[in-house]
Formats: sequence, structure tokens, C-alpha cells
Amino acid sequence: METPPPTTPRTEPTDADVEAFKQQLGRPPRGLRAIAHRCPCGQPDVVETAPRLPDGTPFPTLYYLTCPKAASAIGTLEANGVMKDMTARLESDEDLAAAYRAAHEDYVRRRDEIEELAGFPSAGGMPDRVKCLHVLVAHSLAAGPGVNPLGDEAIAMLPQWWRRGACVTLPAAPAEDGR
Repeated sequence: METPPPTTPRTEPTDADVEAFKQQLGRPPRGLRAIAHRCPCGQPDVVETAPRLPDGTPFPTLYYLTCPKAASAIGTLEANGVMKDMTARLESDEDLAAAYRAAHEDYVRRRDEIEELAGFPSAGGMPDRVKCLHVLVAHSLAAGPGVNPLGDEAIAMLPQWWRRGACVTLPAAPAEDGR
């Protein structure tokens, strides 16, 4: 599959985006900073979160995948052993391991530009293993192709999750004249 293009630049969340998030995850957002990527259907599918939640708890997952259709498809990849295979390749492919370390450094740099979380890892198992494809795909969607090689690979394995319509349906906005 071709990677959906990144949202450039990231956008401030609208009330409709917050409502979509609530429907996607079944709860209100915590630490929501921006919409980092929009699905081709128009809904947010990756959000950028603050490095610390409002109560001060560290939250190292800068890019959070919210689309349940994408998350389900990624879960299928995980269940099929893709993470184990990718981790094994990291141990034997020096070029891939170097590119994955660079992805880790990119992730931490982006997070630390907002607020440094000293001593906290990046996310998804970076830089030495693959622990969560959801994080790697979210990073690839938010940063664009070529930044996270294993996120890009996972995206290429996914079906086009948006083809059967949006994962959530929001009520139509009222007309300006109130009708």
C-alpha cells in the first residue's frame, strides 16, 4: 500500500476532531496537542500528545494511533509475528538497525522539543527491538515516509483501512443560519 501523505503542517484539533477521538477510543483525549496525521477519509488517525499528561504523569508516546480500523489491521500484523521477524532482522541487518536507531533519535528529538523526558525511552521498542507496531506506524504517518523504516514497512503491509469509509461518523455541523 502507498503511505497516506502526512498532514503538513500538523493541525490544531477542532471540536469535531476531539469528538472523533472520543468515538475512536471511547474516552476523551488526554494531553492532546495536535492532529499529526489525517486519514484519507478526513478523520484524525494519529494525534500528537504532550510528553506529560495534565496530572504530570510522563507519557512518552508522542504519536498515538487513534483510528480503530488501522489499529485492528496493525493488530493482525502483530498477531502474525511481524514484530518478531522485524526484531530478528534488526539483529542481522546493520543498515536496517542504523536506520531504526535514527528513527528512535528522531522520535526522541521531536518529543524533547516539546518537553524533555530524561531517562524515558522513545516508544514501540526503539531502538533495539520492535515492541509495538502501532507506535511505529503512527511515527511514520506523522513524520512522513523515510523516517521510520519499520513503520514504513508495516504501512506497506496494511490494507487501505479507509476504503470502506470513516471509522466514526460525526453529526453534521449546523448551518450558519441555525438550520
